[in-house]
Amino acid sequence: MDSRILLWLALGVGGLGCLFSLLLAARIGQLRRRLVLLQGGARGEDILGILAIQRDDLERWRRAQSEEVRRLEERLASLRARVEELAGALQGAVQRVGVVRYDAFPDMGGKLSFSAAFLNARGDGVVLSSISGRQETRTYAKPVKGGRSPHNLSEEEEEAIRVAMEGGE
Repeated sequence: MDSRILLWLALGVGGLGCLFSLLLAARIGQLRRRLVLLQGGARGEDILGILAIQRDDLERWRRAQSEEVRRLEERLASLRARVEELAGALQGAVQRVGVVRYDAFPDMGGKLSFSAAFLNARGDGVVLSSISGRQETRTYAKPVKGGRSPHNLSEEEEEAIRVAMEGGE
């Protein structure tokens, strides 16, 4: 699968997790406001007197609501942990791409040769170069760690890494 698809998929899942977290937080707020109203409200009126509900029924309802709030808080904590896990996983995904096209030989036109750097958030990844000549094309791959490679890099490969590190394409 293409790394960009994986990145967008991970971002989508993370976004859905965030959205679900916000919805759960809103629901918890509603339940807490209802609980305050049942416990006397802001004006100190007892809802039991207003609605004439038996205390046993109200206590059962309060326990059920408290249990629902507890379950929602557990789910929210679980979602927060999942969002943090996804954010950590995204650090290793390709996030930065830099491409430099050029003519490798003076008698060749059309900028058919290229160097492309594919890096994660830490600047780790690979730089690929494809050098096109009249008779053949050669392709090279060199590892990149922290924006640098242990191998000798061409000017175009260094430029591709620089463009990727700056977040451009």
